[in-house]
Amino acid sequence: MSGLDLPLTTDRLVLRTFERSDVPLVSHYHLLPGVQRYLVRPTRYREDVSEAVEIMRSQVGLQRPGDTLTLAMQRRGDKALLGHVSLKWSDATAGQGELLFAIDPAEAGHGFLTEALTSMLNLAFDHFHIHRVFVRCDGRDHHSAKLMQKLGMRLEAHYREHALFQGEWDEELHFAILDREWQASAKVRPLPLRESVA
Repeated sequence: MSGLDLPLTTDRLVLRTFERSDVPLVSHYHLLPGVQRYLVRPTRYREDVSEAVEIMRSQVGLQRPGDTLTLAMQRRGDKALLGHVSLKWSDATAGQGELLFAIDPAEAGHGFLTEALTSMLNLAFDHFHIHRVFVRCDGRDHHSAKLMQKLGMRLEAHYREHALFQGEWDEELHFAILDREWQASAKVRPLPLRESVA
């Protein structure tokens, strides 16, 4: 699973690996309570963000199960860092991958995640030959649920009150799509996603 040519570009984004200098930009959205709730690794202080960026800097490819590829979502025009997207290789035998993402709430709703996740799904299926990709999202996050449906993913599970988070019961939705379903989907495919940045 090597030979990945980065960065990737979409109509409006450059998807690139993280750099140490990204810490202040990541802090801008990582430290927001509405974003922290959904992060794999809690970031309450600037030092936590520095550690998170170091981890994301090391996530540059998928060589073995458990590896994660994490890319910064950078707007092409003003080069603003909008968030990040990750592809985790969760199971080699069954060819399973998981998408994870975080976006600055001020940048949500403008189609940037659609472009970034479309690119990551292309990467998962066309480059890494993953068989099935799934996404977990909060049951109350209607925007993410609609986005998964827009991407052609199907709701496979709704876990009600399955975990406590800061004193509240958490609801979790699981969406998934198979490689053959993505290939047949024309919903978001027309974007030029594999060009290298000059």
